[in-house]
Amino acid sequence: MLPLLPRNIRKYLFDISEACDYVIQFTAGKTFGDYQRDPLLRSAVERQFEIIGEALNQALQQEPSLSEKISNTRQVISFRNRLIHGYASISDEVVWGIIETHLPLLSREIKELLTT
Repeated sequence: MLPLLPRNIRKYLFDISEACDYVIQFTAGKTFGDYQRDPLLRSAVERQFEIIGEALNQALQQEPSLSEKISNTRQVISFRNRLIHGYASISDEVVWGIIETHLPLLSREIKELLTT
């Protein structure tokens, strides 16, 4: 179990949780086709993933033991880096797949950390 997390770490975790909630809210009731056709939706979702990855990176730099409580930390940060630096190679299918398969777990793990 992690000791009580410092305020700055909790702020990063809150930012991750909020960004996860936004992605879930933005994509609620949407299909993959809706996502592909809507540049505003794609931009909004990608921005939230950038926030998730950056906040996680900052939190881990200050509290490396968080990686024991959060799944796929390196992949989350790598995805952020790809969104920022390799944006031209981002596949809509990959982003949508992450929303459907990985985001719910990340959101759940972060919320659990915030309640401890």
